[in-house]
Amino acid sequence: MTENAVVSRRGKVLTMDTINPSVKKVEYAVRGPIVQRALQIEKELKEGAKKPFTEVIKANIGDAHAMGQRPITFFRQVLALCSYPALLDDPSFPEDAKSRARRILQFCGGGSIGAYSASQGIDCVRQDVARYIELRDGGVASNPDNIYLSTGASDGIVTILKLLVSGEGETRTGVMIPIPQYPLYSAALAELEAVQIHYFLNEERCWSLDVSELRRSLEAARQHCCPRAICIINPGNPTGQVQSRQCIEDVIRFAAEEGLFLMADEVYQDNVYAEGCQFHSFKKVLFEMGPEYYNTVELVSFHSTSKCYMGECGFRGGYMEVINMDPAVVAQLTKLLSVRLCPPVPGQALMDLVVNPPQPGEPSYTTFLMERNMTLNAMAEKARLTEEILNTVPGIICNPVQGAMYSFPKIAIPKRAVQEAKEKGVAPDMLYCMNLLDETGICLVPGSGFGQQDGTYHFRMTILPPTEKLKILLDKVKDFHQRFTQQYS
Repeated sequence: MTENAVVSRRGKVLTMDTINPSVKKVEYAVRGPIVQRALQIEKELKEGAKKPFTEVIKANIGDAHAMGQRPITFFRQVLALCSYPALLDDPSFPEDAKSRARRILQFCGGGSIGAYSASQGIDCVRQDVARYIELRDGGVASNPDNIYLSTGASDGIVTILKLLVSGEGETRTGVMIPIPQYPLYSAALAELEAVQIHYFLNEERCWSLDVSELRRSLEAARQHCCPRAICIINPGNPTGQVQSRQCIEDVIRFAAEEGLFLMADEVYQDNVYAEGCQFHSFKKVLFEMGPEYYNTVELVSFHSTSKCYMGECGFRGGYMEVINMDPAVVAQLTKLLSVRLCPPVPGQALMDLVVNPPQPGEPSYTTFLMERNMTLNAMAEKARLTEEILNTVPGIICNPVQGAMYSFPKIAIPKRAVQEAKEKGVAPDMLYCMNLLDETGICLVPGSGFGQQDGTYHFRMTILPPTEKLKILLDKVKDFHQRFTQQYS
């Protein structure tokens, strides 16, 4: 074979024509084009470019520490001790932090968090998670064997979706997801070539969930796929609502009647701010509904170290609890998890601290409680502030931020702007958010990245920036919206 022949056959094996077509369908708005533009602007600012602002304020993602939230002291102390056990002899560390670190290390291979753990997670952490769930749910029993530690909640969610998806054509698995939704769900379902079944939350009633809408969505879906699961995000992302106990009961009853696997994304369970709102876990409500439900409904619930008052996104800690899963499927789940060996062990250690924090009488308790309460109280104040300021802007309507870390206000976009967006081949709220970024340095995510009712436009913003910076952000959004409306009127 000649050298020229070798060269001629040396084209790229992997091209846009040969790549897995499912990957091309995956979209993740939270880190999409708007964020790429924000990073480019940051680079331009560092290189001395003159702009009408001096920094990019990223309110696009629920990354608390990136927004300046301080870590919980006790958590970092124990993680430091676990990472460098020589510090166990340092008298500056409190004894309760040392005892936690020793217990975690005792269950690690070779006494090191650098060792692999069991695929399901460290035994003592799963035991602590089970105790935490029992305490949270008023004594409802939790079995450590039903607890699976994960790489953040997202890893557990994707794993369960992998188990659920099967069939071809009209028998292909359909999964019910809320609209607006967190793009992890649409992205994972696209990658798995599953069918997304959209059910709409009621914006007029503070993003509440109506069973009649679930039934409408389900019946329509049965014409072209096999619905097998329903996902609920409570408290809501991107919508910030907290579902009532009655709503949760209605969803469980619906899942039981229709034979659906129930996935409860509860990663914001400590983030509840609005008066009269309360977090109710799906598991607790399920067991309060009686044996005809708690013996039959298949439920998996998810939690994470990334949200609530912790905000420890980078450690990638999480867990899921499975209820009523077929034992043969449990074996398949364990096999699937073993392929990725184990979740990050530092993340598992952090999850243990979240579910087993300092207790009254321990040296670290007072500081822990103060830091926790300060963080949650600040978020509650910022939730109120966000709603209050945005609702003073003509053309913006913001529902109460009852929980989680986001607002998802509706924005009025003039017809001329809608037409311009159409000509540019982008969604109108993408045009809005790009202009906002270029003019003010504020990075928000267009509502089209989460799904929304046709003819409505939104953006999602986090409430995580420090209060003073959040006020600046909201004032800039207010001024921009007025300019944008005038420009395109």
